[in-house]
Amino acid sequence: MGMFDGFNIAASGLTAQRLRMDVISNNIANATTTRTPEGGAYRRRRIIFAPVNVRPNYKSPLVPERIESGLGRGVRVIKIENDESPFRLVYDPSHPDAIQIGPKQGYVEMPNVNVVTEMTDLISASRSYEANITMINSERTMFNRALELGRISG
Repeated sequence: MGMFDGFNIAASGLTAQRLRMDVISNNIANATTTRTPEGGAYRRRRIIFAPVNVRPNYKSPLVPERIESGLGRGVRVIKIENDESPFRLVYDPSHPDAIQIGPKQGYVEMPNVNVVTEMTDLISASRSYEANITMINSERTMFNRALELGRISG
């Protein structure tokens, strides 16, 4: 691993978790939106992560092959997808978006967003973000100590 690999790994985690928090915030903000430009109620969105597969340019006898294969090199967002779970039905015949015909007459399709689930996911993303910041701070402290040792012994 290079000198700044730890920073790069943590930075990829910060970027991914920040986007995750943005998507969760958007879900919470649209928890009662029954009409979207696409038509129908708002669909919950979620983030799909994948590991960054970066192969180092060197071979080291001290580094296990599983690490050299690219595992543990960070994370990236591969897509933001819609949650296809069914909408909640709420009976409210006076609502302007209530279904007018059929067996579901008077029901309104509400977004498939559960605010409790979203808040739990938001806490999880926030804690992951904090863990990446702690990693950056620890690595910075480690580098500063190494520089101090170099000055003392030099």
